[in-house]
Amino acid sequence: MSRWRPPAPRSAPYITQEGYERLNAELKYLWKEKRPEVTQAVKEAAAQGDRSENAEYIYGKKQLREIDRRIRYLSKRLETINVVDRAPDDRETVFFGAWVTLEDEQGNSREYRIVGADEIGDVPGYISVDSPLARLMLKKQAGDEIWLKKPDGVEEWFEIIEVGYR
Repeated sequence: MSRWRPPAPRSAPYITQEGYERLNAELKYLWKEKRPEVTQAVKEAAAQGDRSENAEYIYGKKQLREIDRRIRYLSKRLETINVVDRAPDDRETVFFGAWVTLEDEQGNSREYRIVGADEIGDVPGYISVDSPLARLMLKKQAGDEIWLKKPDGVEEWFEIIEVGYR
């Protein structure tokens, strides 16, 4: 039995204007502020002598590799993604960037915004356009019902209460 896993499917190449600005700001911060700061710390640690047992040097080099990896990722990603900076003409239908209010069987309501894969995690209520729930919501309107089948086989019912673009 091998450890090989099929590659993960590529995420949708879309991002909101706010998400693009946030990623671009992170790239500028890493390149202009964080990397020179860590480089200087590594330089100072290297000047202390024996590098093989110098924890500051070893940790600084590791931190520098992580920063460089993130800079490479952001540089490539920002070149390939499409910024969606306007609302669609049909504002009654769920598309990328929409704020959607769902109500479950118990009457609990939750609000989600459909965003790009690079934007989730930072803001509560943001879900990726690639997620199963978002794929079910796309092209639906207020009043439509959706059934989400979970991995454990349980199905959840939701009704779309409101669709909006801010």
